[in-house]
Amino acid sequence: MTVSPSVPLTESDPLVAALRAALTTGQVSTSADVLAASSSDQSSDDRAGRARVRVVARSTDDVAAVLRLAYEAVVPVVPQGARTSVTGASSAVDGCVLLDLSELDAIVEIRVDDQLAVVQPGVLTSDLAAAAADRGLFYPVDPGSFYIATVGGNIATNAGGMRCVKYGVTRDRVRSLTAVLADGTVVRTGHDSVKGVAGYDLTALLVGSEGTLAVITEATLALLPAPGEAAGAAATFASLEDALDAAGRIMAGARRPSALELLDGVAIRAINAYAPASQLPEDAEAFLIVESDEAGRAAADVEHYVRAFEAAGAQSVRVAATASEVAALLDIRRNLHPGLVAAYGAVLTEDVAAPRARLQDLLATIGRTARETGAVISTGGHVGDGNLHPLICFDPADDGAREAAQRAFGLVLARAVEVGGTVSGEHGIGTLKREAVEAELSPAVRDLQVRVKAVFDPRGILNPGKKV
Repeated sequence: MTVSPSVPLTESDPLVAALRAALTTGQVSTSADVLAASSSDQSSDDRAGRARVRVVARSTDDVAAVLRLAYEAVVPVVPQGARTSVTGASSAVDGCVLLDLSELDAIVEIRVDDQLAVVQPGVLTSDLAAAAADRGLFYPVDPGSFYIATVGGNIATNAGGMRCVKYGVTRDRVRSLTAVLADGTVVRTGHDSVKGVAGYDLTALLVGSEGTLAVITEATLALLPAPGEAAGAAATFASLEDALDAAGRIMAGARRPSALELLDGVAIRAINAYAPASQLPEDAEAFLIVESDEAGRAAADVEHYVRAFEAAGAQSVRVAATASEVAALLDIRRNLHPGLVAAYGAVLTEDVAAPRARLQDLLATIGRTARETGAVISTGGHVGDGNLHPLICFDPADDGAREAAQRAFGLVLARAVEVGGTVSGEHGIGTLKREAVEAELSPAVRDLQVRVKAVFDPRGILNPGKKV
């Protein structure tokens, strides 16, 4: 069922009145300023719609009440958390209810014996990691937005990050979910046991669904024993090809790193300007960071990695002997996005991925796209698992630069598929990459996905226009 974008934005709106009656004072707002401030994410996409009302949920019951009312009125609902999405996944659509889950931010419990954490979606990823560490446990999901992104957003996009080369992505951590369906029905999917195959794996289906199938209000996540003291190294190279050679040597060996990250020359110079303490050589065209957290073996692993760097022709090598020194290196990598935004004004962020053996092809096609369009493209990312982040930089006040960036964005997506890759490794589809999905998925698979969506959301109210 198609949702009409033409919805009145008035205090006399019956849906607004019903929401106010169902919730408490202060949870419901139609303020133009509040709606404007809440309608966009970090996607540099200027197509965000005009929201109807914003609701702050404080419980699963609140979410169920909102969805029941929206379902009856056939009004779209856009779930939101920290709005750190770079794809438009949490941006408003016309006439929607913005459902803010950021106040559902409790770490309900950490069960040490079972190595599980029960959390609400508004918990920051970094706060969960810190709470697990306080109990001698480890939550390994580590996106670049680690300090500002929420667990709910990680689940919505199946976030990966720097340590997924060793530990996997968010889906690998999720045991069970409490979720609210489009009509307000509350369900619990999955199981807290290590094994369990009863029924279809609806938990895995909800992870990565970007709020288009259900609204998640609680998650049970698998933790790990604390890893060993981390050690690492970084190296600069004269070319991206040399850096990929070094990365390939490391990944072909038996000493699997817990992080292996890449920055190109454009990123190096932008990060130096943004965070001068980084002190990266301005003439380098690539920078690799590697970490090992293997207990009792990290230092030996780093020696192996350094030899791989040197064999690939590294210009310079620095060793990080302590966990704090490794964290400082990874913080340099976290400055990729903010550094480029500071340097150029705006970026369109890609997260294409390819088999590691095709990374040279993927980098070559990114370079060709930059030359053809005239756009500035800086590439960093998780080179250990083949997930690159080409960031297409532009001045938002320059229409020509914006047009070139948008053309480059589409070409990179199409060409990633051509080299056997995917248009999204971890950021999701949102609105920005929705058209590109058609080149990756067959018509039969797309039809299956549309039918799955219709089963969960027959009236099409959950984050419409996103994902599929």
